[in-house]
Amino acid sequence: MTAAENVCYTLINVASDSEPPSEVNLKIDLEKGEIKAKTEALKKVIIMILNGEKLPGLLMTIIRFVLPLQDHTIKKLLLVFWEIVPKTTPDGKLLQEMILVCDAYRKDLQHPNEFIRGSTLRFLCKLKESELLEPLMPAIRACLEHRHSYVRRNAVLAIYTIYRNFEHLIPDAPELIHDFLVNEKDASCKRNAFMMLIHADQDRALDYLSTCIDQVHTFGDILQLVIVELIYKVCHANPSERARFIRCIYNLLQSSSPAVKYEAAGTLVTLSSAPTAIKAAAQCYIDLIIKESDNNVKLIVLDRLIELKDHPTHERVLQDLVMDILRVLTTPDLEVRKKTLQLALDLVSSRNVEELVIVLKKEVIKTNNVTEHEDTDKYRQLLVRTLHSCSVRFPDMAANVIPVLMEFLSDTNEAAAADVLEFVREAIQRFDNLRPLIIEKMLEVFHAIKTVK
Repeated sequence: MTAAENVCYTLINVASDSEPPSEVNLKIDLEKGEIKAKTEALKKVIIMILNGEKLPGLLMTIIRFVLPLQDHTIKKLLLVFWEIVPKTTPDGKLLQEMILVCDAYRKDLQHPNEFIRGSTLRFLCKLKESELLEPLMPAIRACLEHRHSYVRRNAVLAIYTIYRNFEHLIPDAPELIHDFLVNEKDASCKRNAFMMLIHADQDRALDYLSTCIDQVHTFGDILQLVIVELIYKVCHANPSERARFIRCIYNLLQSSSPAVKYEAAGTLVTLSSAPTAIKAAAQCYIDLIIKESDNNVKLIVLDRLIELKDHPTHERVLQDLVMDILRVLTTPDLEVRKKTLQLALDLVSSRNVEELVIVLKKEVIKTNNVTEHEDTDKYRQLLVRTLHSCSVRFPDMAANVIPVLMEFLSDTNEAAAADVLEFVREAIQRFDNLRPLIIEKMLEVFHAIKTVK
């Protein structure tokens, strides 16, 4: 392929039984056909150009007979057509015909229908020819004041893309968008404008945030997420800014949006290792796990808690939250319960082991009252193993745990009964003082043991 040729990124297979349409037939359909015929012909032209065909003879036909039409489907297809059609001569100069196209798009940017205005603005984000965009700049600026938010938010996107690619076309874009942001009420427009300032002029974004930092909790979630992103970027680049923004992140932990709470908690942990910050973030994670219905989300957030626990200075803070973490056991999903029990076991200490054992004993008794289900048996096994580990690590707890667990020697689930038996064997060897109690309980339940093993 020669350097002068355009690279064709897409190959679209045409069924072998259908001959590719000829340029003459397409020209007739585009000139004289009904709307439906013109639509089909335009689709075929787009596919042929994507397949690498050169159809220079159809350019003027489309400008004369298709471009003036007001049909919405044709307008959508034309946006695709103008995106892919070659717009320059072999020596790189803009085709004369494109001036007519430019005029048509200037009219679309002033169209009374907000969908046509908005979709034209989206299309302009994809143009790479500054000569085409230059005459449209006044119309694009005017769209920032349109009554409909769909037009305004796409105008912001168009201005951002043009500023990024051709700064000379709109050198005052950051100032323009900052003024727009100050007066704008719609959440999606504010989000796009703020996003542009973050990437185009971070100082202006910070100036805006400073003026409304106390109202951030009242903003929509899409804007709150972008604000969290900015604070994260700024504080990592310049740690002295942490004190200025950390209160804002604390406030966003109370957001009504789970996504904002999750991002704010993650950001807070990276900004501060103070026990109050870690506790607030962990508490936020626990609330998310309990309230979210999706088990995948629960598992992802549990992983964040486990990461916190693995940090040497954070473990002590999380030990105080073990009872809160155990509230996650209300989730029926076995994988979530398994991770929660493992996390609780890693965090158990002499300060909280007693409370932990009380909760686990209640959970074991609860599994007895639930209709038998495969997961119930597995959950009971998990509980037995967790209590076993607690008793081995904290021998004082064994006397509390053994009587409850020995009830399950008569369990119909052989695996759970075997786990209890393994624990009882170990206990009778380790804890001499508990031997009389174990033998007494053993004689009590012996007649009820059903499994041969």
